Amino acid sequence: MPTINKYKTLALANESFSQSNFEQALRSYALVLKDYPMSKEAYNGAILAEMAMSGEVGAEALFDYYTVLRQDDAEQADIVLSEILETMDGTLEQLGELISQPLKENVAFEDGIMYSEFKEIVDEDGDFRRIFENIMFSTRVIITEKDDFVDFLDKLIKNNYREMALSYLEGALAVHPNDEQLRQLLRRLAKGKTVEN
Repeated sequence: MPTINKYKTLALANESFSQSNFEQALRSYALVLKDYPMSKEAYNGAILAEMAMSGEVGAEALFDYYTVLRQDDAEQADIVLSEILETMDGTLEQLGELISQPLKENVAFEDGIMYSEFKEIVDEDGDFRRIFENIMFSTRVIITEKDDFVDFLDKLIKNNYREMALSYLEGALAVHPNDEQLRQLLRRLAKGKTVEN
């Protein structure tokens, strides 16, 4: 269950970035990513904040350009920025690791466990449903990778947490409407059920 208001936190992050308070911006983007791991705006903002903190020349100009592009077409702006970042020295994967590391370090201070830890517990015990219900009422499972998110949704569907899976899927598809893995999961959920428009 999300603990933050996504739009307010993103607005705060963007404002912090505009005021060159990159550390605060990165913290705010990270908060959004914890509850909304598929948020492209938070992910791209975090990359740009990390770049700015590392003294990367042009990070602020790139942020301004991205902001202007998002006003016209947010989805296209995400594509353009991704292409720009891919042509830079570091790959997106390396930048993603830089961003996910502070998230993982902050888990110790948050009320949550990383999905990889949760998965290990389930693999050892073999009972997803029981482990999930125990953890769900005492802490939060923090997902920072798309593959983990897809795996989590898959397990929710297999263990008959259909409404919860649908809720997560709707949020993810609002950000990534053409993601084939997410659409396949949605089709699985819809099988055998009457889908209301």
